[in-house]
Amino acid sequence: MDRDDRGSLTLFAVVLALGLLAMTGLVVDGGAKLTAQRRANHLAEQAARAGAQAVDVAALRAGLNVKLTPPAASSAAQRYLVEAGQPTGHVVVRGDSIEVTVTRHQRTAILGLVGIHRFDVKGHGSARLLVGVQEVRP
Repeated sequence: MDRDDRGSLTLFAVVLALGLLAMTGLVVDGGAKLTAQRRANHLAEQAARAGAQAVDVAALRAGLNVKLTPPAASSAAQRYLVEAGQPTGHVVVRGDSIEVTVTRHQRTAILGLVGIHRFDVKGHGSARLLVGVQEVRP
């Protein structure tokens, strides 16, 4: 039984090279996705903090429950997003809290070779008004 094994090493090398390329793509583009996720969260958190500055001054001066002015808070958060280079975001204002969600797109460097050209990542941030001393630290 004499078999011809010519070409089997070439096939092995091609399969190994494709596997290594896939692993490299997962490492490089996976790291880029994690970085994009962190940036999206940071951007949403900062926009929420900017929106939380829109306090209803009349309620504050009257000694009522402190709350946000919804149109001003939403506008401030959206303005922050635009100035930071994020054209859109979803802002929800409820009483004394504001929540911001942004979606960003991260292009891939290596996985595009196998048809994955971008990742979509969502970031979420929220802020809540606190008045007075809320906790005592030792």
